[in-house]
Amino acid sequence: MTVNGDPFVAPEEPTAAEAVAAIGDELAVFDDWMDRYQFIIDLGRKLPPFPEAWADDAHRIAGCQSKVWLNPVQRDGKLYLAGASGLVALMLRVYSGRTPDEILATDPVFLKDLGLIEALSTNRGNGIAAMARRIHGIAEAAVSDPAGSG
Repeated sequence: MTVNGDPFVAPEEPTAAEAVAAIGDELAVFDDWMDRYQFIIDLGRKLPPFPEAWADDAHRIAGCQSKVWLNPVQRDGKLYLAGASGLVALMLRVYSGRTPDEILATDPVFLKDLGLIEALSTNRGNGIAAMARRIHGIAEAAVSDPAGSG
């Protein structure tokens, strides 16, 4: 879902905890991790298009196996995120459209609890952990500068 016609993802569930629970329920439908991984890839295909202008080093997440970009915007006290790829789609579903405090209160341990870290290759597992660190860093900066002026 987009916000004001742009590529930022609006939340599907009311809270990050509910998003994590919904993802867990959706992944549990599949018997093996190849099917789950295909589901995650399909989630990425449903994301709004990520603008080419943002596909640069300033928006790139270091540590990801493939080229992954993330762009935040703060609106009405919430952080909205834009990105591209299946694994990014999971992170955006949990974190985008939330307050910085809710983002910081949502520990990325859910990735391990859902079995994602163990099911992914080491490089992909490191990449999703890098995404979580970047998103938490964005939220920390927003808490430090709520007006987004810095």
